[in-house]
Amino acid sequence: MEPDDKIHANGGADVSNNRNRPIISSEQLDIEAYAGLYTGRTKITRLLFIADRCGQNNNTAMKMEALRMAYEEIKKGENTQLFRDVVQKIDGRLGSNYGMDSAWCEMVDRRADQRKEKLENELNAYRTNLIKESIRMGYNDFGDYYYAHGYLADAFKSYARTRDYCTTSKHVIHTCMSAILVSIEMGQFTHVTSYVSKAEQTAEALEPPTVSKLRCAAGLAHLEAKKYKLAARKPLIYFDEPSTFFCAYLQYLLILDGLYSEHLEATLYSYLAHVIFLWVQFLEVSPELGNSYNEVIAPQDVATYGGLCALASFDRAELKVFLLHHHPLLHLQSLFLLSKVIDNPNFRNFLELVPEVRELIHDFYSSHYASCLDYLGNLKANLMLDIHLHDHVQTLYDQIRNKALIQYTHPFVSVDLHMMANAFKTTVVGLGKELEALIADNQIQARIDSHNKILYARHADQRNATFQRVLQTGNEFDRDVRAMLLRANLIKHEYKASRKL
Repeated sequence: MEPDDKIHANGGADVSNNRNRPIISSEQLDIEAYAGLYTGRTKITRLLFIADRCGQNNNTAMKMEALRMAYEEIKKGENTQLFRDVVQKIDGRLGSNYGMDSAWCEMVDRRADQRKEKLENELNAYRTNLIKESIRMGYNDFGDYYYAHGYLADAFKSYARTRDYCTTSKHVIHTCMSAILVSIEMGQFTHVTSYVSKAEQTAEALEPPTVSKLRCAAGLAHLEAKKYKLAARKPLIYFDEPSTFFCAYLQYLLILDGLYSEHLEATLYSYLAHVIFLWVQFLEVSPELGNSYNEVIAPQDVATYGGLCALASFDRAELKVFLLHHHPLLHLQSLFLLSKVIDNPNFRNFLELVPEVRELIHDFYSSHYASCLDYLGNLKANLMLDIHLHDHVQTLYDQIRNKALIQYTHPFVSVDLHMMANAFKTTVVGLGKELEALIADNQIQARIDSHNKILYARHADQRNATFQRVLQTGNEFDRDVRAMLLRANLIKHEYKASRKL
């Protein structure tokens, strides 16, 4: 292992573990601490999800604790139908203090009817006066009303209608964020993706917390679609500050082809600058997110979702090198570099909140597979109680284990299956079946000596591979020389380009 590849702990392990007690751990989930990470409707839905899962697993104590907390949280709001559903699930098992409160329901429903009538009168008046801002606020108030009372479909329609009356970029972003929130609650993740895209395309630059929220929302949408690599990182049709070099290099290519004109340069520049991919998602969420989006997701979730998706989809190099680098001599293809997981300064802050995820990523990168799989095994029971992750846990775990097996065998000409089975804490027979499946799927190029229990790698055509490397080196040398000549000419002629989109 090269010196630069060594992984160093951030401070003493004992100190960090004592300071930040993990909520997701091998111990039984601390429901009170877990629920404290969230606010609003998602806090209630997560508690009810935990209650349902614990009911299936016959964990009555944990189920009733979740229902008790959900009951108390619902009474802080105005959703009487959800309150009735929770009372029915409790079924008197928590005593008289957690029974049906008809007086409270009648009071809330009566107040809701009065509020709705007032909103209808105000909106009708705004329509008559044709004041766009007032109409927008009227529909937004209706969306808030429906959302508070649990009518999510009506809330989404009201928020969507405000789009026609937005007059500033801030109004558009507010509309998109409201629609995204309701869509996540409804499980309509196609709407989430659509409104994330609309928010990103606003004319004004987005504030860092808003960008982080959009990345989290898009990450959840990709997670739901089982696009784990995109959940960790996705292409944003977005280019923050096009470089002077990019403009000059585009001009240089056009001149070489005899196609240069100012109009063509401007057109291609505008197009290409908008399709350069900046790979961001859970792994590039800014620490500025903090607890500002806990009506949807907690910082601990960012670490857990992003870490597991990265382990399941990235190779070892991507885990280490996952950050877009900029250099004045980069050619266009090299703009599409990878980002960091281990060395990512943003994501590292989130990993500190969930030490187990941090350690299992380090163990995987360091090839300590037994320790990594132990961490995963300890986390599994509590991850199954996560409303967004539970359907994906087994798939992610299988992919991570398969990647570990592939990575273990990659450097060797032959592997003793007894030693490998010991490293993965499994039997030789079980390991053999896993390797057979990977070989059949062409993920490992090898053959198994069943008698001697040895795995032999199949070598690629070394002669052909050498020729390909030579050709690639030649192309890279040609590209670099052209880039250096271009830069020398730019410096010589004091060329400056300050074109903005």
